[in-house]
Amino acid sequence: MTMKNHTSTRDEIIYLLKRNKRMTVTEMAKSLGITEMAVRRHLNTLERDHVIETTLVRQAMGRPIHFYHLTASGDEQFPRNYSGLTVEFLNDIEDVSGTETVDLLFKRRENRLQDKYKDRMNMLSDFEQKVNELANIQNEAGYMVDWKQGENPGTYVLTEYNCPIAMVANEYQQACSCELSLFKRMLQTDHVERKTCMAKGGDYCSYIIKEEKQTSEV
Repeated sequence: MTMKNHTSTRDEIIYLLKRNKRMTVTEMAKSLGITEMAVRRHLNTLERDHVIETTLVRQAMGRPIHFYHLTASGDEQFPRNYSGLTVEFLNDIEDVSGTETVDLLFKRRENRLQDKYKDRMNMLSDFEQKVNELANIQNEAGYMVDWKQGENPGTYVLTEYNCPIAMVANEYQQACSCELSLFKRMLQTDHVERKTCMAKGGDYCSYIIKEEKQTSEV
């Protein structure tokens, strides 16, 4: 079996399990040309990282056999083209039903995210805590976010260094405008301004955020 430029034994094990679906320690050791003890060391690490899992298969005779296979998380390490497929679908929807339908789809996504996270945001009363929680939510979605206090009192700078939907955002600016709208709704302030945008050639997406001033009744 020819291996394909894998840089580590860990990568080779993952590749083997992708090709063969499930394997024993003995089978992996034979394919890799290393000892079973060496294979087990890597398997322990991969199991700890939730990349693989094991299934115990009982035999009619003899001892049960442990088979290893990739988890859903491990399978996601291989190339996917979800964004490309999404863009193709959006192009088709636009051709068939018009731009208004595409706008509606992005707005529906914004509403779903708002509903999903509103309880987490509503339980916080301090605005800075809300900014921090928004950063946590975006990090969970893969945006590689950090935030800091701005130059002016009561302002914050939130920066995203990765865009998981970059291919979609590059084609449809509605993705960016809906993100801006979502931030305003989640933070309950109209004072959210996007300063740089990766979909428009920026190195990252950055936002200036300011708490909505509360007006007191006379």
